[in-house]
Amino acid sequence: MKLYPTVGCLLMAALITACQSSKNEIDTSAIRLITLDPGHFHAALVQKIMYEGVDSVVHVYAPDGPDLQLHLDKIEGYNTRAENPTHWKEEVYKGTDFFDKMIADKAGNVVVMAGNNRLKTDYIQKTVGAGFNVLADKPMVISASNFDQLKESFATAEKNKVMLYDIMTERYEITTMLQRAFSQQAEVFGTLEKGTPENPAVTKESVHHFYKNVSGSILTRPAWFMDVAQQGEGIVDVTTHLVDLVQWECFPEQTIDYQKDISLTSARRWTTDMSLSQFKAITKQDAFPDYLKKDVVKDSILQVYSNGEINYQLKGVHAKVSVTWAYKAPEGAGDTHYSIMRGTKANLMIRQGAAQQYKPTLYVEAVGGNKGLEASLKTVLPTIQKEFPGVEVKKIAAGWEVIIPEKYKEGHEAHFGRVAQKYLDYLKAGSLPTWEVPNMIAKYYTTTQALELARKSKGARAKE
Repeated sequence: MKLYPTVGCLLMAALITACQSSKNEIDTSAIRLITLDPGHFHAALVQKIMYEGVDSVVHVYAPDGPDLQLHLDKIEGYNTRAENPTHWKEEVYKGTDFFDKMIADKAGNVVVMAGNNRLKTDYIQKTVGAGFNVLADKPMVISASNFDQLKESFATAEKNKVMLYDIMTERYEITTMLQRAFSQQAEVFGTLEKGTPENPAVTKESVHHFYKNVSGSILTRPAWFMDVAQQGEGIVDVTTHLVDLVQWECFPEQTIDYQKDISLTSARRWTTDMSLSQFKAITKQDAFPDYLKKDVVKDSILQVYSNGEINYQLKGVHAKVSVTWAYKAPEGAGDTHYSIMRGTKANLMIRQGAAQQYKPTLYVEAVGGNKGLEASLKTVLPTIQKEFPGVEVKKIAAGWEVIIPEKYKEGHEAHFGRVAQKYLDYLKAGSLPTWEVPNMIAKYYTTTQALELARKSKGARAKE
């Protein structure tokens, strides 16, 4: 995969002089954001902070309605908060021809997409085709039938000298970053096991909740979020993050060829049941809309295929990822994550249960009678601390707990700013890392093919 050429020349005519003086530098003051049909709160989280050199005026193109208003209310909340308020100015177009109007106006050069996924792949293709950069929330595609369209969009982006990138926030969770860092220390970790389908080398499990608190208030979800034809099934939605992390941690900065390096073993899907009263609490709607009635049983129970599991091999390494959606978390808890990477010398485990007070915690545990883990940890810790100053390890009964300073525990919402800043850095540099595009393609191949396999499998059952 070729590097993307310099993007400065396409951002605006005023950048021509800067491009001529240095083809790898652009005047980032010319970066102007567009938000397209912001139906998911992730669109607002991209604007929870300001970015140096990015215009404070954001052009929004969307149909009029509650999704748009919820987005604007969140931006206003960021603008008016007491601590570090933002100063975004939203210029909104509400016509039914909002997409065509966005393309015609060319009011900005970076389009943020986070909303209804039914048309997202089509929007991506047309937007990069028109010469815009795109920063898209996951998933970029929710069905195998549209996979080739997404793949073509990356080729179009390269041809048009624009960047297409997805928002992988979980790469910025500190326990995951440290799990990756320790896995690259052969003296502690050894080498990654190959594993088996029954005992994978890598397992990642994620638990999410429909009823949740975001930016200090209970999140109102659009009714279509529960429609898998619009949001996508769980196996192609949240699992996108988990598949991305398997690639990112196990084969850091290595290119993955989806046609050669991925082999699916099994996949399954099941539903989360939601009562009408629960549905009302998160959508503020009194009845199930017509498009959800296909998923309603006993007149009042909505069954959402929000759960999924994928067992597969990546470059010969057995991996398992799974996502589960419950309605509401236990008191004091939230979305949780479990992960293990099995090495020949040690296992690296992230747990986030009651014992960890529902805070992700990384552990290092010796395997195979390894008696030298303590000495190895002392040897490699200075290397870890160069990248993550202040990180320590503490002996516990089962092994070692990685002690992480509070400054690194910034929370999920802050990770959207991290991704956006990284994307802006790539724009300034004029290229993405060579492995990013093929690995995005590989990731979406894995999720969409897994959905096809799960639908054909006997494991596709109504409820676990």
